[in-house]
Amino acid sequence: MSETLGFIGLGRLGLPSAANLLSSGYALRVYNRTASKAEPLLAKGAQLASRPAEVVTPGGIVITLVWDDAAVESVVMSEGFLEQLGPGGIHVGMSTIAPETSRKLAAMHAEHGSTYLDAPIFGTPESANSRTLWIPLSGPKPAKERVRPILQAMGGQGIVDFGEEVGAGNIVKIVGNFLIMSAGLSLHEALSMAQHNGVDPKAVFEMLTTSPALFPAPIYQRHGKYMVENLDQRPYAGSQIPLKDVGLFKESARQTESSAAIADLLLNLLQGEQADK
Repeated sequence: MSETLGFIGLGRLGLPSAANLLSSGYALRVYNRTASKAEPLLAKGAQLASRPAEVVTPGGIVITLVWDDAAVESVVMSEGFLEQLGPGGIHVGMSTIAPETSRKLAAMHAEHGSTYLDAPIFGTPESANSRTLWIPLSGPKPAKERVRPILQAMGGQGIVDFGEEVGAGNIVKIVGNFLIMSAGLSLHEALSMAQHNGVDPKAVFEMLTTSPALFPAPIYQRHGKYMVENLDQRPYAGSQIPLKDVGLFKESARQTESSAAIADLLLNLLQGEQADK
């Protein structure tokens, strides 16, 4: 493949996703604030950039997979990024951010003749390694058609088109993560209650997640297994992701006057987890 892609953000999910692109035959220019994280990719032929604009090919495709809204905005507004991408260029934003941030970024790109797509990822580093990621995608159709093979090469087992309105993919991701956090906290509370009443929480978990009539979904199975093994620990106390993403859900609900009563409760619980660390 002759096209060289830009890839920014080599965290736990970005690194294996970028490695998948290399193994699929794409050439990569990569950037990460901590340059040493790029070393496994450099050994496979990737080129290291010293700033975001250096990964960009005029009219080409650049992928960002960074922590939050501020991190994505700092990349887009960095010196030369939009100018270098220019007419025909595509920026695929794969971070979990607010839909209004994506719409703002899309407008900035349009001023320079380029296109912004939102394509956040459902999955873990293990999912990337096994190429079983799920990606809700939204934005202009021609750009989506151009990037679809790239998303598949990254490990996208399921790429679901949510229309041409930028930000729709972000809504799907925020909703999904809200449900995941709800399930995780509920499982921990339920299994703890069973344990305190003298019932084996592992047996409860195994029955609930293997019965076809109850909760055999992978998300319950994976989170439940962790909760059973760590009932003496506060769930999610070691991660900032749940607090960030439930906060995004609540803010998006507030802006459209949607109900967020459960999100309010989750935020209070998660803030307590962080305070107790």
